[in-house]
Amino acid sequence: MKQTGSLFRRFLVGHFLFIFFPPIVLIIFFSFIGFSDINEKDLHTLNPFFATLLLFGFIIVAFVVISWLFFLRLRKRLTRLQEVMSFSATNHSFPNPISVQTDRMDEIDQLGSSFNWMIQQLEDSRKRENEEELLRHRLIANVSHDLRTPLTILRGHVTRLNKEPIMSLEGQNSLSEMNQTVTRVGDLMDDLLSYTLLTSGKHPFQPTSTDIARLVRASVAAWYPVFEEKEIQLDVDLPTEETFYWEADPKWITRVLDNLFQNILRHAAEGKFASIVVDVEKEQIVVADRGPGMDHSSYEGGAGIGLSASNYMLKKMKLKADFTSNENGTRVTIGRA
Repeated sequence: MKQTGSLFRRFLVGHFLFIFFPPIVLIIFFSFIGFSDINEKDLHTLNPFFATLLLFGFIIVAFVVISWLFFLRLRKRLTRLQEVMSFSATNHSFPNPISVQTDRMDEIDQLGSSFNWMIQQLEDSRKRENEEELLRHRLIANVSHDLRTPLTILRGHVTRLNKEPIMSLEGQNSLSEMNQTVTRVGDLMDDLLSYTLLTSGKHPFQPTSTDIARLVRASVAAWYPVFEEKEIQLDVDLPTEETFYWEADPKWITRVLDNLFQNILRHAAEGKFASIVVDVEKEQIVVADRGPGMDHSSYEGGAGIGLSASNYMLKKMKLKADFTSNENGTRVTIGRA
């Protein structure tokens, strides 16, 4: 962009004219008219000292007034730009473009023009990001939906083969492994679709004051028969008289616990142990197991999507989950962020 004017150059030129131009005019004036036309009485009347003092007094006053007006206008323009930026930071949104004088652009107008260009670039970037995010969500939803049909057909064939009267032991083991694989793929698609719906805002979020001890007791009671069927020993420490409250969505907290319990069944069932504790004093929920740990290939094969969805829900509710995992088991602590 071509610079057509300089604010500070205009300021210096204006002050130079006010300081040096009046004396130069007086010198030229007196050099042309001379002092011969001034009689002796006028010379005694005219006091050169006071004339000079008046001249320089006028110059100083003019200098101060023009400087004050200049910096007042400069401060007003900079304050307007600062107010636009402060509004953006306070409201967490992009500011509106500011007006720029295009006929005689100075340094501040160039700054405003660059600011407007930056806003436009950020708006375009956010628009492209939203379009890409929407496309990704649609792609995941479509793929998850399209894969359900072949998985259902495959599960039906596995079930039919299991009913065959003549089947070797090796064939039965292969069918069992196939059935587990189909089930795992179906669960992964459900987790992926659930995470996509969460991040796109399709799942309703309704936070309320939630009794955490009561909610965990209900969730453990619902999962107890499943743990018992898998012969997993439960070590439960849930206070009955004391509790604490979180401003959270009860359905989301329940889904987070369901995901943790499901991961124990999927990836830590061989440890045959699960511990569920509600620490009222620290306001924490602790879920632990004695599985092979999160670095095991079983975790790498499926726990990531569900945990990502859980972490997203916890962050939305201003909570967090701390994971401690090694070869002796995994411990998850849920508390305030």
